[in-house]
This record gives sequence, structure tokens and C-alpha cells, in this order.
Amino acid sequence: MITLITGGARSGKSAYAELRAGQHENVVYIATAQAADDAEMIRRIEAHKKRRPASWRTVERDYDLAEAIHEEDAALLDCVTVMLSNYLWKYSAEGEDVDEEKIEGLCMEELSDLIAAARRKDCDLFIVTNEVGSGIVPMHPVSRAFRDMQGRINQRLAQAADEVYACISGIPVKIK
Repeated sequence: MITLITGGARSGKSAYAELRAGQHENVVYIATAQAADDAEMIRRIEAHKKRRPASWRTVERDYDLAEAIHEEDAALLDCVTVMLSNYLWKYSAEGEDVDEEKIEGLCMEELSDLIAAARRKDCDLFIVTNEVGSGIVPMHPVSRAFRDMQGRINQRLAQAADEVYACISGIPVKIK
């Protein structure tokens, strides 16, 4: 089963995904965040690590996602939004030129491969992503490109998912 869990910042989507994945015995957690020299991001990553069981295997990457699943009952990808940000940073030219088709295509190819691997291996997959289209239109062209790509990716993931939940103020609401 493929489950997409979306919501705004601090909506409870990761905690809900962890709760759902925690109903399985053997879990791989696929983390897309990269700390680098960012102290605030390091604190966020540490908080996420403390919340999940030590028995879960953790894979930190935003590429070759399908290879992260071995013999697990469940996989949790957290999160698509950070993954897309990583791709945007890595593959966009300096300035405001964003090759949306290329970046979105690379990101979606990885996600499609992950979904196919989960189905092939009979592994329940929980995908966390942010809903970014409910706010104002961003002023900067790169921010608008990011918002547009994230929205299209979320639509495609929702279409591929068996279940879709939106988390609002810590409450998961089933929408598919």
C-alpha cells in the first residue's frame, strides 16, 4: 500500500507517518534532509531521530531511493519537499533560471522508482510531503518555480497513492 501524507509546516504529518509506519515490525526510514553546516537543520534532524524507534534502519539520501528498500515491511520517505529543494539547489543554474522540467523530472523519476520497488517488494510505503499551494503567490521566480513543481509532484503522487491524508493542526484527515 502506498500512503501519501501531506500538510503544512508543523501540521503533524511526519509524526502521523511515523505512527503508521510504527505499526510494522521492520521499517526503513528514508531521510532526505541534509544538515551540512546548518545548526538549525542539525537540531531538526536530531529531533526526528529521537522520535523514531532505534530498531528502524535509516538511509539518508535523495537519490537511488528504490535501493533503500531491502526486506522491510514498511518504508517511510520524509520528505519530498526537502528532496525537491535539494534537487533545485543542485540542478538549477545561478540566478533565476530554473529548468523546471529537468528538476521535476529527476525528482519524479526517483519517486516513481521508489513506488514501483515498494509495490514489487510488497512493502507499505509512507510518503511525507508539504502542501505548499495554500499560501500567497511567492514574489521570487525561483520560489514560484519551486511551489509549482511541488504542487505538480504532489498531484502525481496523490494519483499513484492508494491512500492520501492531509494533516491539519495534528489531525490526519483521509482524503483518498
